[in-house]
Amino acid sequence: MKDRLIRDINTSVTVYSNSYELLSDELKKLDILIRRRKTAFRMEMQSRHESEISENLYISHEEVDWLLNDNKAADFNHPEWLRVSEELELLQRDINKKVAATLETGLLLTPVKLAQIFNLSLFEMQVLIICIAPELNHKYDKLFAYLQDDITRKKPSIDLALQLLCKDESERWAARVFFTENSPLFRNGILQVIHDPQSPSGSSDLAMFLKIESRFLNFLLGNNAVDVQLSRLVRFCQPKTSMETVLVGEEIKKKLLILTKHHFSEKNQETKSLILYLSGPYGVGKRELALGIAGTLHCSLMVVDVELLLTHGLEFEKLCSLIFREGLLQQAAIYFHNMDVLQKEEKANNLMKKLGNTIDDYGWLTFLDAENPYAGKAFFNYSELHSVELPVSDVALREKAWKRVLEELQLAQHGRWAELLARQFLLTKGQINDVAQCITNNRKASEQKEIKLEDMYAASRLQSNQKLSELSRKIVPHYNWKDIILSKENKEQLKEICSQVKNHYRVFTEWGFDRKFSYGKGLSVLFTGPPGTGKTMAAEVIAKELSHDMYKIDLSGVVSKYIGETEKNLSKIFKEAETSNAILFFDEADALFGKRTQVSDAHDRYANIETSYLLQRMEEYEGMVILATNLQENMDEAFTRRIRFIVDFPFPDAENRLQIWKKHIPGETPVNDNINFEILSRQFEVSGGNIKNIVLNAAFLAAENGGMIGMGHIMHGTKREYEKIGKLWCDIS
Repeated sequence: MKDRLIRDINTSVTVYSNSYELLSDELKKLDILIRRRKTAFRMEMQSRHESEISENLYISHEEVDWLLNDNKAADFNHPEWLRVSEELELLQRDINKKVAATLETGLLLTPVKLAQIFNLSLFEMQVLIICIAPELNHKYDKLFAYLQDDITRKKPSIDLALQLLCKDESERWAARVFFTENSPLFRNGILQVIHDPQSPSGSSDLAMFLKIESRFLNFLLGNNAVDVQLSRLVRFCQPKTSMETVLVGEEIKKKLLILTKHHFSEKNQETKSLILYLSGPYGVGKRELALGIAGTLHCSLMVVDVELLLTHGLEFEKLCSLIFREGLLQQAAIYFHNMDVLQKEEKANNLMKKLGNTIDDYGWLTFLDAENPYAGKAFFNYSELHSVELPVSDVALREKAWKRVLEELQLAQHGRWAELLARQFLLTKGQINDVAQCITNNRKASEQKEIKLEDMYAASRLQSNQKLSELSRKIVPHYNWKDIILSKENKEQLKEICSQVKNHYRVFTEWGFDRKFSYGKGLSVLFTGPPGTGKTMAAEVIAKELSHDMYKIDLSGVVSKYIGETEKNLSKIFKEAETSNAILFFDEADALFGKRTQVSDAHDRYANIETSYLLQRMEEYEGMVILATNLQENMDEAFTRRIRFIVDFPFPDAENRLQIWKKHIPGETPVNDNINFEILSRQFEVSGGNIKNIVLNAAFLAAENGGMIGMGHIMHGTKREYEKIGKLWCDIS
């Protein structure tokens, strides 16, 4: 038999073609272990006479004597024991050679991989083979029952594993360390213990059965599907093939590449796991950066939704252990998305500590994704943590992102669109991708074939932060240059304002002016003049020209009698405006930006603090702010000194009023020929706002009793407007 086995080994293949061949050899080895144990078992049984074994429910004197007999141990010099042991040694040597040769080919052998991942010893792997044997071949049920001398004990027990793998009692005692709770097999949940159902009163730990957890059985058999308990919580993302495609600042990419390469290099003896805490607004590129790093390390990225994690039925710490165990089996870095949700929980510190403990124990590379920067608390005691804050992409990166989007939308021929959109909208890469999705959806819904630049502008505005609406009112601009009646000088000023917004990037970035200005790079404009002279209309014209949203700040919601509340509201407005690409329009600005006064009481002091705070925020804000006031003399000089444009809107003269009268009546409106606009413009010295009210009132009056606007309707509307504003009415008729 020995000679035949040697011939088989010498003529066998030198490598395994798959994991099944290795498992097959391991089962052959188990068969030899069982034959060896059978030899010892039968030697023990020879000293045990059938007549001495009790068949009743009591234990006989003879059986106690046999159990206490020190001579019942097997003879390890017995020829059969020696022959089987030598056969086992030869097969183990052949398996070792095949495994080594196979690993050199790069083929993945799941038993070897599992041992590497969880640092399992040869003894522990042999225990696993014993446990999976009944799952692969039904014959082991009977063999295990035979060796345990009980037809009901078909599952392997701790005692059976020790009997199969250990030669004598001293070895078995020493090997008990592999079956403790802190051993790799049980700490990682690879094996589970099951109490003997036939012994309801309990038994020793030796009698407990062993069962391999189904996730590890599937892994050994080549089925690496995600644990069913995690199927709804995680998803896998393929890594980036190159960091060149990651649209994040070069300095950040360079820093993290150096860090990760050093941490996972063979020269680094540090055993701590690495945590990268990535913070920044939605769509700034945190996950894309993680995918790029995963690509350089040749691993996948397992993304965990923290919000779903917190609503799962299992205990948080148990879920975290399953997640990191899955990451090890999949050889994937773990990416926790939306950490802000976890940190808002009532027991946030407790949950963070549990997560930290799990990362310390099982993590190797973990990404934590949040909008807010890391708080700096010591939740990760045995891991190396690096916090990286990702800013909103600059114009150059946004332009690259837009080019990709235009290519996906088959609009690459519009080369200048990417430049215009990048400079116009302060969007993250994620928001730019959302714009593309919005355009695609609109195209499907309307069967629109041609996409215009205006469509891109509209979709981009939808991605702006809408939280401004809590303290302001969004104004949808309807007016253009043809609608507003101003002097040539005033129109030129407004067009200069638009030009400065359009060329902001060129001047500050390409021409280097941003290095000369640490603050005050935003555009502030002051519109002054009597009510109804077109200040709000001019703001709308600018917003429409620039394709920006415009928000009119609600002063009643901003100004508060409570100390510090006004500053908080203003801070919120400016912070949201930074990401919303909107024009802030403060009407009646003198109420907020009024002159600071001599301090005579606490009210004056806090009012001055509010004004000073406004000055600071105006200088820090890089967007566009339009202030409108009827009383320029009430404005604080510090504000007017920092205003880049002051546009005065004079009361309209007769010539301008004539154009305003005509502009306010739509072309489709039925109008009587008896209306004399020249007389109206000369006779009634009213502002454009008054004229709008007069025309609207006349239209409703005509709709009620005539169906056509005539001079009488206009005169009636003018009379009502005069009465409203307190002017003396004099009928021209």
